[in-house]
Amino acid sequence: MTGPNGNGHPDRDAADGDGAPPNDDTAAAGDTFGVGIHVTDAEFQFVVHVPSDIDAGWTDPEAFQQAVERAVWDRLDRSATLREIGASADIGETVTLGRITLTPDGEVLGSELHTGVAES
Repeated sequence: MTGPNGNGHPDRDAADGDGAPPNDDTAAAGDTFGVGIHVTDAEFQFVVHVPSDIDAGWTDPEAFQQAVERAVWDRLDRSATLREIGASADIGETVTLGRITLTPDGEVLGSELHTGVAES
């Protein structure tokens, strides 16, 4: 997605609020997606890295990418994150935001997201 429109949500790490990454049992019940922001000269592109063994319940690639993006911005402050990336990342870089684990019905099982800029 493009543009630095924010949603005003405070930083949150895990779905249960404890900041811990998903444990092995929980992660096995969902799919973990890597997420980042790719910087071009005209826009920021939200990037979703899809696991090769994705659950068959994810039938619509556009829908799950939107679900992943929505879940990330529910946990990170979009405006602040994109401002930070715009101020410190170069054109052509992809900045890693972390990982998020979801089930095909959209339930967030856990996340490891950070607002600090980290190149990938």
